[in-house]
Order: sequence, then C-alpha cells, then structure tokens
Amino acid sequence: MHRAIKTFLLAAALSIFPVLSHSQDDLRISEMSKLDLGYMQQQRDLIGTLVASEYGRRFQQVKPNDLELLQRILDDELVGPDQTRELQAMGVVMGDLLANELDLHWVIYEDRLGRSRALRYRETDAYLFPMTMIARRHEAGNTESVEDIYARAEAAMRSAMPPLPYH
Repeated sequence: MHRAIKTFLLAAALSIFPVLSHSQDDLRISEMSKLDLGYMQQQRDLIGTLVASEYGRRFQQVKPNDLELLQRILDDELVGPDQTRELQAMGVVMGDLLANELDLHWVIYEDRLGRSRALRYRETDAYLFPMTMIARRHEAGNTESVEDIYARAEAAMRSAMPPLPYH
C-alpha cells in the first residue's frame, strides 16, 4: 500500500515537474566539462549584472533574497518571454538554490532527446531541470510565481529521493 501511494505521488509529481528517472539504456550522465561550467557562470553573470544594474542588489545564494529578485525581474518585465537565454539564466540561479538546499549537484544529462544541464540527487536517478522551469512557463504565458515553481520543484525532488537509512 505504501509503495502504491509513493508511486502515485511520484507519477503526479512527474506529470507536473521534470524530475526524471530513465532507463539506463538510453541515458548518459556525465560531469560538467570546463566549457559547461564556464557557460553556467556566464549565465549567472548575465542575470547578476541585470539585477545589479536595475536594482543595485545581487544574488546571494539566500533563498528569500534570490527568489524575490527573480520574481521582481518578471514582475517588472525586465526579461520578456522571447528572452530564452535570460530566462534560462534565471533557472540557473534557482537551480543553485535547489542544489544547496537539497544536496544536489549539476550534471550533464544526455538521452535520445538531447543534452541538458540537470540537477541530480547523489548517485540516484532523480533529476531536476531548473534551467527551463522558469523559461518554459514564462514563454507560454504562465504567470506562476517563482516561489511556487521553486516549492513545486523542491517537493517533486523530495518525493523522488530515496529514504535515508536509519543510523
């Protein structure tokens, strides 16, 4: 019964959020290359420069501060739905917060659909794709708050994490 409930909750979360668990046959996970790490830093710098110039503030890896700044960017329409690069940069910032809070790490996720930057929980098959979480919603006209996107991503990942053994 417990397994059935857990399976249902994971299926519900997967239908809402991109937390994936794939067959190992069509999936390749690798560490980020220097090029990937450089690109991610460029993304952080891009959105960080925007926040500094518009608000005189910076991202601090502090959830309330950073989520508020990300929301403000959208509310003030500093980034439009056609600015995919900037929207994905916002996803990097949100992903860094998720990584810190949930003990996740950035990896390269390659499957038959392509290559993506993802967050992974330890060495499990639980993944999040935060770079596109804000972008896809905003591009489609969805006005879900950044805080709600974050909360749903966190909940989806927590439900996908295996329970820790008792000590």
